Amino acid sequence: MSGSALVSGASRGLGAHICRRLAADGWPVAVNYRSDADGAQQVVADIEAAGGTAAAFRADVTDEGDVTRLVAEAEHRLGPVRVVVANATGPQPSVKAEDVTWQDHLDQLVFFVKSPTLLLQAALPHMRRLGGGRFIHIGSEMVERALPGFSAYNAAKGAQLILARTWARELGADNVTVNVVAPGWIPVERHGVVTEESSRDYVADVPLGRLGTPQEIADVVAFVASDASRFITGERITVNGGHTLD
Repeated sequence: MSGSALVSGASRGLGAHICRRLAADGWPVAVNYRSDADGAQQVVADIEAAGGTAAAFRADVTDEGDVTRLVAEAEHRLGPVRVVVANATGPQPSVKAEDVTWQDHLDQLVFFVKSPTLLLQAALPHMRRLGGGRFIHIGSEMVERALPGFSAYNAAKGAQLILARTWARELGADNVTVNVVAPGWIPVERHGVVTEESSRDYVADVPLGRLGTPQEIADVVAFVASDASRFITGERITVNGGHTLD
């Protein structure tokens, strides 16, 4: 498919791996970052060294003006946006039920409802001009796990899933698919050092008997972005070795 791919929150972690994987499939990739310019430029350098095309774009994807500018600049540099991967996230503190505040909820909703809404609205005209597109949310198995202390995060991730399914029905006529790729616990930089001991209890409940890797998430995102997924929409694809079962 023609057009470019935009990945939010892509200077490190899952976003960086997703950018590299999409570029390997031939997508020109807009590498979004908010503050880690060096990380984003390294992702671009990695892609270019491998023969791909990419550019870094600073934007706060929770800010309407920034998102409008981001998508316009991505189109100018790389071509109209056909694929959006809503990956950006913020802190995910554990807060007891008796202490959680409305602001705690808003802090999560801003990343998993507001930001995707802004990204979709900015990119949708591009997708329609191209005759279709892909909007991919990065979800979480936490909706099923419902771990105590994460009510704000889990509620926002639940809202994200229903948002995706509603958009899938609404935008199908435009040949725009909307899906959720939901990782399990995939250690990346923000998790610090993860040892066999610290992950033992989690891995014990994973039928495949190990933690997943960022590359395995990126592979699934690349599939959903590709033409091979053209008849899949409104779905959550959980990538966690069977740790939870839909």
